[in-house]
Amino acid sequence: DKAGDTAVLRFEGDITSASEAAVLGTYNDLESGVTKILLDFSKVPYLNSSGIALVIQLLMAAGKAGRKVVCFGLSAHFVKVFTMLGLAQYTTLHADEAAAKAAVA
Repeated sequence: DKAGDTAVLRFEGDITSASEAAVLGTYNDLESGVTKILLDFSKVPYLNSSGIALVIQLLMAAGKAGRKVVCFGLSAHFVKVFTMLGLAQYTTLHADEAAAKAAVA
């Protein structure tokens, strides 16, 4: 979903090494005018270490491009994992889409 300078990337299913096209490809296809990105994990039951590495690659690429990225819909377990891995320096975690949209407004 895209509205103005904001895009929502909605992921579905497990995110693993096989998800590179879905994660990085979707990010790389965004128009240059998109400066705010919301990552929707509400339909992602599982991320393994390779999947988390893909998310980190996306966050770092967005950071270099001056884009703001926020995440929502992560399970309590993955909120803990993202926090332990220090991803808070690249993104913020929100309970739902409304909170994520408010964070980039």
